Amino acid sequence: MQRRIPLIIVLLTGIFGAVAFFVPYPAIRNADEIMRNDVQRIITAFSLVLGVGSIVQHHLLKIRRKAQFWPYSYITIVALVITAIIGVFGGIDVTRPGVLPTRVGNFSFHIQTIYSNMMVPLAATMFSLLAFFMSSAAYRAFRARNLEATLLLLAAFILMLGAVPLGRFIHHRLPAFAEWILAVPNTASKRGILFGVELGIFATSLKIILGIERGWLGGGGK
Repeated sequence: MQRRIPLIIVLLTGIFGAVAFFVPYPAIRNADEIMRNDVQRIITAFSLVLGVGSIVQHHLLKIRRKAQFWPYSYITIVALVITAIIGVFGGIDVTRPGVLPTRVGNFSFHIQTIYSNMMVPLAATMFSLLAFFMSSAAYRAFRARNLEATLLLLAAFILMLGAVPLGRFIHHRLPAFAEWILAVPNTASKRGILFGVELGIFATSLKIILGIERGWLGGGGK
């Protein structure tokens, strides 16, 4: 019974979601809207609690065991606590302050302030570093060992030249040709991959709804 109830709930909600997609009846559409919005908010709230608890437990375990780079776990936990306090008591909207004072010196107690002044620069730094890692990985991967790898190497070379001003100096049509590669062959290949992904999602969803795949239940899924 402990496993049968979740399986029945998944079966009913899965069938209802499929029916609501094909039946344009207002009552069914409204119920489906409630399921996709309100129930999703509840699931997101539980996921937030689970995620915060998991990350705190993980970093506390690293600190206790003094694992590799364990001092950074202190930074993660402290940043998590400070951000949560500011978000809950300082407000998330600059026009609607919370319990904490709205400003101390030049610092404003709002999540948007943290996002704009800390998160955005850190993300830009991370992506700039990823560019070098991607270049290194592309150098190792794009080796002309066969016809497919050679075509991949040529396409990547043309795209990189077309994205920089040097490509226009080499030939004025090179940027347009690089754009054509992205718009036509790349889009066609991407759509083929997406078709395969969607079929895989459909097959997996069908197995979960029918109770064939029970790994999400935990405990071996039996």
